[in-house]
Amino acid sequence: MSLYDNGFASGSNGVLVVNDMAVYDDPRPLASLPPARQDPFMAQDEEEEEVAVQAPIISQYNHQIRPLLDVIDRLRLLNVMKEGIQLPTIVVVGDQSSGKSSVLESLAGISLPRSQGICTRVPLIMRLQSHQNPTPEIHLEYSGKKVPVEESHIPTAINLATDEVAGNGNGISNTPLTLVVQKAGVPDLTMVDLPGITRVPIHGQPENIYEQIRDIIMEYITPEESIILNVLSATVDFSTCESIRMSQMVDKTGDRTLAVVTKSDRAPEELFEKVNADDVNIGLGYVCVRNRLGDESYEEARREEARLFQNNPHLSRIDKSIVGVPVLAQKLVEIQARIIGKCLPVIVKNISDKLCANVSELEKMPKALTSVADAMTAFMRIIGATKESLRKLLLRGEFDEYPDDRTKHGTARLVEMLNEFSVELHNCEQSDPTKDFLIEEINVLEDAKGIGLPNFLPRNAFLRILQKKVDQISNMPIEFAEKVWDYIDKAVTSVLVRHLETYYQLKVSTKRAAHNLVEKKKEQSVNRVKEIVQMEKLTDYTCNPDYMTEWTKLMSQQEKFVRDVTNSLNNVSGYSSRVNLEGFGDIEIEHLRKHTNVLHQAFDLKMRMTAYWKIVLKRLVDSMALHLQYGVHNLVNNDLEEIVNELMGPDGHGIERMLVESPAISGKREKLKKSIKLLKESKNVVAKIMDKIAGYDD
Repeated sequence: MSLYDNGFASGSNGVLVVNDMAVYDDPRPLASLPPARQDPFMAQDEEEEEVAVQAPIISQYNHQIRPLLDVIDRLRLLNVMKEGIQLPTIVVVGDQSSGKSSVLESLAGISLPRSQGICTRVPLIMRLQSHQNPTPEIHLEYSGKKVPVEESHIPTAINLATDEVAGNGNGISNTPLTLVVQKAGVPDLTMVDLPGITRVPIHGQPENIYEQIRDIIMEYITPEESIILNVLSATVDFSTCESIRMSQMVDKTGDRTLAVVTKSDRAPEELFEKVNADDVNIGLGYVCVRNRLGDESYEEARREEARLFQNNPHLSRIDKSIVGVPVLAQKLVEIQARIIGKCLPVIVKNISDKLCANVSELEKMPKALTSVADAMTAFMRIIGATKESLRKLLLRGEFDEYPDDRTKHGTARLVEMLNEFSVELHNCEQSDPTKDFLIEEINVLEDAKGIGLPNFLPRNAFLRILQKKVDQISNMPIEFAEKVWDYIDKAVTSVLVRHLETYYQLKVSTKRAAHNLVEKKKEQSVNRVKEIVQMEKLTDYTCNPDYMTEWTKLMSQQEKFVRDVTNSLNNVSGYSSRVNLEGFGDIEIEHLRKHTNVLHQAFDLKMRMTAYWKIVLKRLVDSMALHLQYGVHNLVNNDLEEIVNELMGPDGHGIERMLVESPAISGKREKLKKSIKLLKESKNVVAKIMDKIAGYDD
């Protein structure tokens, strides 16, 4: 079913029903009307007597249809389409020299500009309105002006207005002109005439003239609410017409395309086959017409048109329901009624929805601040919102405010960094127990020799090794703390700036204050980390039972290890220069042959350090985790208010900058207000027309 079928029906008595309301009446369908009824200004008896012409075209619009078209024209004049509200529109397109201007002249009974090349350089909205006054009333609307025009001066007036809008020369513009023609006998129609399609630029036209015209045409014909009136010349192959190609791109089924074939008298031989074969898929059908020639009046042109399709042996074969300008006018009137009836309820809904959305958005915008107290209240509210956002990101692990930005998922990123720190600690060179196995321990023991019993392990030897190892990794916890606080700095700044979006004048100073605060916390944190590292160097202590368990397990291999080294030294058969120790893997022992006298003590010292180093590394990771979590907690819950103090400044007037509203925000506010005003006016226009229509039924 076509888009235009819904809400439209013809009753048994020929009533046109739009959304359950009768708006047009004729007891017979158009195809069955006699010639005088099909063409109200033409009467012809069976002897083919002279046709009597009464008017250019007399519309059979019922007075109830006029308000429907009025509301669409009024909405178009209000420019409601810039709010994304699409209006039903008859869009006239055609290749250059296809006869577009002639068709529109015949429908309106007026003359339009003629010239070599492009006649229409801007979209021309033609509003035809039938009225009883014998004197036509015609005016142009453009650039906020309404200019009365004499009928004989229409081409000149359009050219002057076009030059003002599009500039002198042959360039084109997408800024429309509106030509209002109130004249007896014209059909009640509103159409948009677009520039004719040309591929070859003439003098004064840009090289991309085709692309410019194409873009304008596609903008107008793409909306589903648009009816495409495709003007084709009978002298060409329809399938090669650029206008057909464009319309097929947006209307593949042809349900909203009507073709009018001009210049029928110049190529009558194959026209019957062309319109009946419909190789280009014209869903709304064809209408064949004859162009007005030379100085013919419109009445004379219609007589000649009627005679042509009646008497020409080729053209007379074409069904009379699809020939003649009067039939074209009638079809356009009916199609226009259908689409307006179909789209009007949707337009009303879209206007209401857009109005509600804009009002809601305006209400959500921050109110303009008028005093320092208001500014302080607003800023404290921003700080409160920032704190809550940071609690979610850095403490609670809730990411609903940034579901797709993983860099803002603070708790997850902090855990990642902590895990990376732990892996780096455990895999560093200082944590490798197999490198130069026992050499360091032997050297320290040699230096720690003193007068005393030989079977005592000197504690200062253990502390020397421990302090050296801690010194070698001391930068790693500090670098980790700096890395974490750099991340927190970015997170705090980003969240704060987002909540300050509407107060651009405070963004720079607030970012600086936030950065200064985090830098202060970072410095405090680094100092605390240095203390933690120094504590590990100060003494060797743990109450963790894992130390004794691990040391005992490792020491169980001492006797076998010493025996293996001794046997290797004595070249005992079956012993190599490598031994395998549980927890260490294969160990090279060749370098230990000269130190058998301290082998027991060195092994004991190594195992003590190996067991204790695991405790140290775990304790460092745990301490860093607890310390940083505590620091972030204090920052978010207790320290952010320091930003307010810095912004206030020594004179206490820093917050006053919030009283100056951002140009972007004030611009958005004004844009929303204008949009709301336009939409309210549009809604009132529709409501008045609908009330008027409802009154007809009463």
